[in-house]
Amino acid sequence: MSGRVTIVGGGPGAVDLLTLRAARALADADVVLYDRLAPHDDLAELAPRARLVDVGKRPGHHAVPQHEIEAMLVGHAASGAQVVRLKGGDPYVLGRGGEEVLACHAAGIPVEVVPGVTSAISVPAAAGIPLTHRGVSHAFTVVSGHAPLGDDELRHLAGLGGTIVVLMGIGTLPSLAAGLARHGLPASHPVAVVERGCTPAQRTTLGTLGDIVSTTARARVASPAVVVVGEVVRLAHDGDASAAELMDRAARWSVVA
Repeated sequence: MSGRVTIVGGGPGAVDLLTLRAARALADADVVLYDRLAPHDDLAELAPRARLVDVGKRPGHHAVPQHEIEAMLVGHAASGAQVVRLKGGDPYVLGRGGEEVLACHAAGIPVEVVPGVTSAISVPAAAGIPLTHRGVSHAFTVVSGHAPLGDDELRHLAGLGGTIVVLMGIGTLPSLAAGLARHGLPASHPVAVVERGCTPAQRTTLGTLGDIVSTTARARVASPAVVVVGEVVRLAHDGDASAAELMDRAARWSVVA
């Protein structure tokens, strides 16, 4: 029997946000290589006959380098195993899923990708923040905060308008805030940082471009977290006057438009 690899997006962490296709792949798996941010607490039930291997990366520490993960995928599948690579979010959104697919193709291993619910959208939603809202924002941009953005990138981001979503951005938040302000976004521009989204430990820290660095430091914000920059953040204030005013303005704009 020939093996194969299924690269599965596990969503933002809540097991009930796995897709049906993801659950079926796990149920059929012989081996599961899983990440830290994937929903792994219930893996023994989801993949009852599989060998479970933790290959998760942590900030500043990659216990299993990426090339070794790819070699493990290929090796297990070549021996006839049904292999699931369980990743947080969606495999193709800042998840290195493309590299793992290419490694399988290069080795002649059949591979399938199961999309997942990306934290770029689901985590702000869980915090009550719509990434688009009529009359407020008609676009959003997702960027990696793993490394500081270059000055040209920051200039383009500031000029795009809409909502900015930053994944893995806690460590580079100071340079992001300073760079966006340097390129024209006002200090009063709203910012939210949502920690451990879609879990019971979820917490949202609200601020502005001018104070978010000090605010998150006081709150001891830590990864994993999603940073949202934009006027839509005001909608996270459930019942707050500023949110009501913003929604009223948006509604009036909709009538005119």
